Amino acid sequence: MRPFIAAALCILLAACGQGPVGNANVPAPAKAVDLSRYLGRWYELARYENRFETGCEAVTAEYSLRDDGKIKVLNSCHQGTVDGELNTAEGSAYAVEGSNNAKLRVSFFWPFYGDYWVLDRADDYSWSIVGEPSGRYLWILTRSPHLSDKQVAKLIARAKALGYDTSLLYRPKQAR
Repeated sequence: MRPFIAAALCILLAACGQGPVGNANVPAPAKAVDLSRYLGRWYELARYENRFETGCEAVTAEYSLRDDGKIKVLNSCHQGTVDGELNTAEGSAYAVEGSNNAKLRVSFFWPFYGDYWVLDRADDYSWSIVGEPSGRYLWILTRSPHLSDKQVAKLIARAKALGYDTSLLYRPKQAR
């Protein structure tokens, strides 16, 4: 099993218990999520480092609707550099009932599911801050691979306002 595929198994499983807790009091998601607007490609602006994404650069997540109503999840990363070997992991997700679609359950290896909480997002769906209940994992996702320094600072400040230790963030490189 390739490292990134194995990573997908653990990506959102708090049971993996890897890494420090960057937020001991993870907040509930702030806004409802319109899944049709959330679909599409997201670029990883920043993340908490974790063993399953070690060496991953140019990381993307692509969400699309499946015929069965679930969401197809396709995570991609290039190993070592933005031009390195491409690794992908495919999974599926569904919205947790009563969560306004802001809490998803994601599986890359049935029957194991992990939490994916859209903690906050832009009104225009140009950025999203994703976490899970253990506080060990955090991702800042954007629709564009490159943002201004001012935009990056704003998103990192928002993660900090949500209670996250932003000194733990890693900023992967994205292709130009």
